[in-house]
This record gives sequence, C-alpha cells and structure tokens, in this order.
Amino acid sequence: MRQLALIALKLAVSATLLYFAFSRLDLGQVVDRLDRLDWRWIAAAVAIAFVQAGLLAVRWRRVVLACGAALPIERALRFTLIAAFFNQVLPSTVGGDAARIWLLARAGAGWSKATYSVLLDRFVGVLMLAAAVTGGLYWSLGMIEDPIGRAALVVIGLGSLGGGAAFMALARWQWLSGARLLRHLPEMARLARRILFSRAFGPPVVGLSLLIHALTAATAWSMARAVAAPFGFFDAFLLVLPVVLIATVPISIAGWGVRESALVLAFSYAGLPGADGLIIAVLLGLALAAVGIAGGAVWLADPSAMRVQAVLATKPPHDAP
Repeated sequence: MRQLALIALKLAVSATLLYFAFSRLDLGQVVDRLDRLDWRWIAAAVAIAFVQAGLLAVRWRRVVLACGAALPIERALRFTLIAAFFNQVLPSTVGGDAARIWLLARAGAGWSKATYSVLLDRFVGVLMLAAAVTGGLYWSLGMIEDPIGRAALVVIGLGSLGGGAAFMALARWQWLSGARLLRHLPEMARLARRILFSRAFGPPVVGLSLLIHALTAATAWSMARAVAAPFGFFDAFLLVLPVVLIATVPISIAGWGVRESALVLAFSYAGLPGADGLIIAVLLGLALAAVGIAGGAVWLADPSAMRVQAVLATKPPHDAP
C-alpha cells in the first residue's frame, strides 16, 4: 500500500507540473514548431541517446572494476538497457538502479559490490554533471539576467559539488563503521576517491562522464533542430544540463514534469521562447523513452532477467549493504 501511494504521489507530481508547463504557454506556437518537425534530426537525437547508453555501460563497468568485481562489456550494456526500461516504467531512476544491482549481484558480483558499484556510478555521474554546470557558470550567468535564475544556478552547481566533497570526506570518518545504518559510508567514500583520483580509474571515468553529459546537450540540440527552434549547442549545454541535474531528484515519474517545467523556466530566464523549452524537454524525454523501449525488448528476450520485476520490491539478502 505504501509503495502504491508513493507511485500515485509521483504520478500526481508529474501530471501537475506538466499541466502548469503547458497551461502557461501559447500552444499555437507549440503546434507551429511541431508542423516543422524534421524526422532526420529526431532520428539523430535518438541515435545519440543510444550512444550515450553505451557510454553509460562502459563507465559503469569501470566503476564495477574499481569495486573489485568483474563485468563483461556486453553484459554491462545489456544490464544498462534493461535499467533504462525500468527507469521509464517505475516511479524514479531508483527502479533502474535497483534492477542493475539485482542483475549484477545475480551475475556473481555479490550484493555488496553490486550495490556499491551502482550507487557510486550514480554519484560520479551527478558529481560530474554538477562540475559541468559549475564550469559553465561564467557563460550561463551572462546569459541569464534574472537574479533568481542566477542564484538558482549557483546553488545547484556549487551546492552539488559541496555535497559530493562532503561525502568523499567521510572516508576519514572510520568511526562511522561502528554504526549499523552508516557503516558502509566510509568504504563507499574511499572507493569514490579511488574512482575519481586514481590514475587507473579517474581519467577514463571523468572523461566518460563529461562526454555523456555533452551528449545530453547534443540530444537536446538535435531536437531543437528537428523543430527549427533557434537554440544552439552551447545554449543546450548551459541550460539543459542544470535542468537534468534538477531532474535527478526522484520526485516524479522518470523526470517527467520536473524536466519540462524547469526547462520552460530556464528558457524564460534566458529570454528564449518558453514553448521551445517545453518542446525540447518533451522530445528529450521521448528520446530517453526510446532507449527504455529497447531495454524492455532486451529484458523480455532475456529469461534470466525476467525475475527482476518481481524482486525489485523485496529486500536484498542479509549480505547486502
């Protein structure tokens, strides 16, 4: 009952935010943009999203290796696509992460290493996204004149980086190992530092993360080209990435509603048509959904993965963190 209530709440959040995003705009302008739809750019955007999924699998594999487990690249890609499916059909990205944990643990990595790898992969991705947002502040602050929008960008970027630094500082707090609920934090923080700062793992993981986020901007830019919206790649990098960072907060279904409302607001702060922001956000969500559909096909074709849906709501075995 509690899980159903949570799903209903997140559906309500998505529906409410989407309603306000659409209701505040000139739908005639939206229709006009869609009349110019160029399917070649749509196909390019979806292709970029699939390349991005492949790079996500490569990065996760590196994180798994840093955690002391093994993950062949073809299996990493398969598990990543299946997780993309559950990201779309479950209340938040937590569903996809749970699927990856279950699949990797069942593949022989064990529950502890599987859980560490997925949580740290998520941590690295969000941290590098915050770094990209912060790195673009000089240009994004010049692009956005509204003081509230400027303050929000600074808080989102620097606040996320500060939170990441605070987490990694826990590696020195070994006394936490004696607390039942917190005993895994020092070890995870130590692994996070190893992943980001060691020669073996740092450069490839950081490089892959930044490339993955650049591909998010490229997907949004391609969607803008598909509807002939005046929105350059650099604009996408400066405006879309902060929105993606906001959408990582699991308060809606697959980020729907949060992503659209935030990008409409970002466009208005930057003096750009809000209708363009809405269209780009929706099309970006549909590109991610296309990857999820492919992941659903992979899931249905993999008998060993079919049980994942039945166990996502159950607790992991006693050896899990």
